[in-house]
Amino acid sequence: MIVRPKPSIWDIVFALRGSILPKIASQVAAMALVSILAVFLVQWHPAVFAQLGATPFTLVGIALSIFMSFRNSACYDRWWEARKLWGQLIIECRSLARQTAPLDPGPREPILLGLCGFADGLAARLRDRDEAARIEAWRCQRKPLETPNPTDAMLREIGTHCFRLLSDGLISDIRYAMLEERLCSLSAVLAGCERIKNTPIPFAYTLLLHRTAYMFCILLPFALAGTLGWWTPLLVVIVCYTFFGLDALGDELADPFGHEMNDLPLDALVRTIEREMLSALGRHDLPPSLAPVHHLLT
Repeated sequence: MIVRPKPSIWDIVFALRGSILPKIASQVAAMALVSILAVFLVQWHPAVFAQLGATPFTLVGIALSIFMSFRNSACYDRWWEARKLWGQLIIECRSLARQTAPLDPGPREPILLGLCGFADGLAARLRDRDEAARIEAWRCQRKPLETPNPTDAMLREIGTHCFRLLSDGLISDIRYAMLEERLCSLSAVLAGCERIKNTPIPFAYTLLLHRTAYMFCILLPFALAGTLGWWTPLLVVIVCYTFFGLDALGDELADPFGHEMNDLPLDALVRTIEREMLSALGRHDLPPSLAPVHHLLT
């Protein structure tokens, strides 16, 4: 995720890191070439394009802008919901650390280390990494997790440990119910993240937008060339930058758990949980917090 202050005039003109321009540069350049070709064709055969006016493109452009704004709103909702889910994950981990504070370090350690494994495993699951290997680094048990969903199994393991503490009389019924409520909230976070990852925006919806945007940008210079002449490529590049940029940005936000620059910094969020849980256990050899590198927080 890009972390930088409000852009200055210099950033608006020259900043590329965090901008969508590098991703759509080839598309914009192709439309610029089409615009130059359109100017030549209109100058050579003006009668062919005489009846092609800009009015229809104005109407289509307005409709396309509204359609694209709805799609980008849906994509941003996915990104923001994902961020709220990870914020809820941090809240629940902190609550569990606070509610287990009266316990001795021995009974408490499997719970807090298990939370680190849960967070690390969830990030790996959402980014198609080796989920089981990331969790094993935090488990206190030797028996490997052989399950299709190791992250959920880690949560069940924490719940089993809490029930064992209740059976041994180390926690009361009320405290066990409080811990179980926190674990249920973590399970809801897991399910919510899986829902976002496994339910993409309908393909037909995206395909319709892509086709309309490309047809609009390809045909637009032929409607403008007769009036604007060699100013046509400049205007077309600005229009294409806006449409293709919003389209590409929507694609990034629709998958908030990916590796694009505008996706969520899952590694930094996981590191926050690890540092706080280890600190709650009284450890001082904490892993360093992750900071943005060239304005990019991973």
